[in-house]
Amino acid sequence: MDLLDKCTKFTRAKDWMAKGIYPYFNPLDDTEGSTVTIEGRGLIMAGSNNYLGLTTHPRVREAAAKALARYGTSCTGSRFLNGNLALHQELDRKLADFFGFEAAICFSTGYQTNLGVVSALIGRGDYIIIDEESHASIYDGCQLAMGETRRFKHNDVADLEVQLKMAVDAGARGILVAVDGVYSMGGDLARLPEIVPLCKKYGARIMVDDAHGVGVLGGGRGTCAHFGLTDQIDIITAAFSKAFASLGGVVAGSEPVIHFIQHRARSLIFSASMPPSNVASVLGALDVMQTEPEWIEQLHKNAAYALTGLSQLGFNTGPTQTPIVPIILGNDLSTIRLWKGLFEAGVYTNPVLSPAVLPGGQRLRTSYMATHKREHLDKILSAFEKVGTELGVIGSQAEELAPMAAQA
Repeated sequence: MDLLDKCTKFTRAKDWMAKGIYPYFNPLDDTEGSTVTIEGRGLIMAGSNNYLGLTTHPRVREAAAKALARYGTSCTGSRFLNGNLALHQELDRKLADFFGFEAAICFSTGYQTNLGVVSALIGRGDYIIIDEESHASIYDGCQLAMGETRRFKHNDVADLEVQLKMAVDAGARGILVAVDGVYSMGGDLARLPEIVPLCKKYGARIMVDDAHGVGVLGGGRGTCAHFGLTDQIDIITAAFSKAFASLGGVVAGSEPVIHFIQHRARSLIFSASMPPSNVASVLGALDVMQTEPEWIEQLHKNAAYALTGLSQLGFNTGPTQTPIVPIILGNDLSTIRLWKGLFEAGVYTNPVLSPAVLPGGQRLRTSYMATHKREHLDKILSAFEKVGTELGVIGSQAEELAPMAAQA
């Protein structure tokens, strides 16, 4: 068989395009953050990771503009060689202090951060045990690593212990447990108060990917700070493409761990460094988080208002504890139909289908921002009520229609 035959046989997306229900790669003509423009139409953005709305904050914009004027558009090299600005190292130091660790180092993207950390640390004879709903970048890091990978059922501490026992009995040289602080598709938190002592019991180290927790929980310092467990966590990673309103990622830990990673992580060594304007944006966002806590407070008020409204309408919002509010529908057809109806009603959401979630877990992923106004939230809820009622995907109607939709 020809290598490229698989490409011509991949028709699912084009079939959806032909039917006018393809929900991905929508070109945004303009974005203010809480609202966007697509083909001249204004929509309320209810699917962004821009949790604090800082992409348009004057201090963040000014910081980026000044860095662009001083340094230009790119460093055109790896941090390992010619692309390591004093600005990068300033950000490393400030983030280490912010998280409460000895050291930190920034990567070009959040994806590359997890890819580099996992593949650098896990060698032959080592085991990495990950939550089955961990970020794709952790999964891909495991594929690059030379050690053994095991998964445990989502947030199932008993199953985690089974995997830890197995690794110890197999003579693991070293064990790393990797979890997300906030799970990006469900909005629920890792059960760190139970996971941390279990890791200590079996001599395992723990890594928390807090891409969706930093800037949101723990006064902005993330899920570990939220639980008061930062000093018991070995490694924290985070992405700047969420609350930090930029691009890039960071890993924080002890000085020896970070020193090792910066000399072994291939995704750091063989990638151009973060552009100066992105570095300055993160520094600006960090300053805002520390001096203007009202943004985080408003974020949680908006998220609570949206969650309460959607739950009262009868939607299944799962176990979320964060501004990520899933609308769990359980099959592709209902998910796409609701997405399309909301899109036409002026509300932008994200449809998440299998294999991004397990079959039966298909959903719309909604998320809320500090910059959403009450009228934005009311329009979102009104659209969900109208479209959800028309499609019969609310409450008891949804339960009756689910089997039919699944068959379709």
